[in-house]
Amino acid sequence: MNPISGPCERVVAAVTADSGPVDHPVVHPPALPSALAETLRYGPFHRALHDAIAHRGLSLARLRAHLEQQGVQVGQSTLSYWQRGLRHPEVPRAIATVRALETVLRLPADSLVTLVGNRPQPRLPRPAFTELANAWVRTAPLLAEFEAVPESARANADLEVLSVHDTVLVGAQREQRSISTRLVVRALRGGPDRYLAVHQGDEGCTIDNALVRPAEGCRQGRLRRQSASRGLAFELLFDRRLAEGEEHVFGFTVVDDTGGPTPGHHRTFREPCRGYLLQLAFNRRALPARCTKQFRADARAMPVDVEELVCGLGGVASAYFTDVGPGIAGIGVEWS
Repeated sequence: MNPISGPCERVVAAVTADSGPVDHPVVHPPALPSALAETLRYGPFHRALHDAIAHRGLSLARLRAHLEQQGVQVGQSTLSYWQRGLRHPEVPRAIATVRALETVLRLPADSLVTLVGNRPQPRLPRPAFTELANAWVRTAPLLAEFEAVPESARANADLEVLSVHDTVLVGAQREQRSISTRLVVRALRGGPDRYLAVHQGDEGCTIDNALVRPAEGCRQGRLRRQSASRGLAFELLFDRRLAEGEEHVFGFTVVDDTGGPTPGHHRTFREPCRGYLLQLAFNRRALPARCTKQFRADARAMPVDVEELVCGLGGVASAYFTDVGPGIAGIGVEWS
């Protein structure tokens, strides 16, 4: 039995010897709810997909299993990104997958396909995000100073980032006070002995006053500052060269508390990362009006609001990203 088919309809027709051809009844698919039908007509794609999945009552795991029975291989994380608007199906590579989704979700033919080309128009970025994007572009030459050196160029290229955990402390004046980071990396080849990191200060900060405090698993190497972009690039040196396949855990804190009210915290991923946990810990005398989990494909792109976050009684807002990157992931903050 095909598990995605509906209830079987049995039609019995009596045929006599002198009867003509039998007209088989046409079975129409069940009518869609008006709200879903309207979303399928006008989009956007991610909302139509989300509503169709909800109407069908399938978990993403079950949806993926049904697609596999259709001969379509797609990751559960990809389906999650699509329905949340975090990613968009690529044309023409993903069209076959979208058509299979229409079949599994019992939607009219081409109802989702026609929406693939109609990307939603994102909301205009807030000034803080525009400034941050431009600053990242200006910081690129600072990073290049390190990567021009052969051993530094090899360091990050030979490391796979498995997990990142950022904890940002926000003070009573709404200022970012410090960012503590813990990373888990794996050596893709034998030899890497350092990690190259970049910190981007908030607007109004004095980057010359920023400090780097290495924690477990590393010590500070070279450090470069760039006042114009409020950028800080630095090396974190391991105690030894890693062997191929070896995993290494290390951490550090950047103290940078001279900026104005923080617009949030965002991390750039040049390569995919399996998991990213970001936590913003606010002073209880200065709680934010709104926190939003966000992602964007690159520094010049507009941020996509994924979901609103709850800042609990403890003053901590948390966002977890699975299979994130390449791109920029983080939490946007709005103040009252």
